Amino acid sequence: QVQLVESGGGLVQAGVSLRLSCAASGRTVATYAMGWFRQAPGKEREFVSFIGTISTTRYADSVKGRFTISRDNAKNTVYLQMNSLKPEDTAVYYCAARIPGLGAAVGDIHAYPYWGQGTQVTVSS
Repeated sequence: QVQLVESGGGLVQAGVSLRLSCAASGRTVATYAMGWFRQAPGKEREFVSFIGTISTTRYADSVKGRFTISRDNAKNTVYLQMNSLKPEDTAVYYCAARIPGLGAAVGDIHAYPYWGQGTQVTVSS
């Protein structure tokens, strides 16, 4: 199975950019569909972005046009480039992996059996 480790979070001001990384080990990330989710204090974990094994991408409406997901299979890493950050983007960000082709919705948390430990992103106004 695959192990996932997120990095790149931090405390930033509104309007700046951050790039999150999700490094995989144990199995090649190329064989998994990958997702980014986030969870703000007191809220449920929510879908942010998805990238399939052939790099099909999906985004939550709240981040569309500001966030970009990508994958570098040679580095066994998935990225989330976050631009024009807003205070409402403050959350713990998690990457997750799932077996491709299951037919589940990209935002279905229960379809992702593998999760990282999360990285905190705090955006101040």
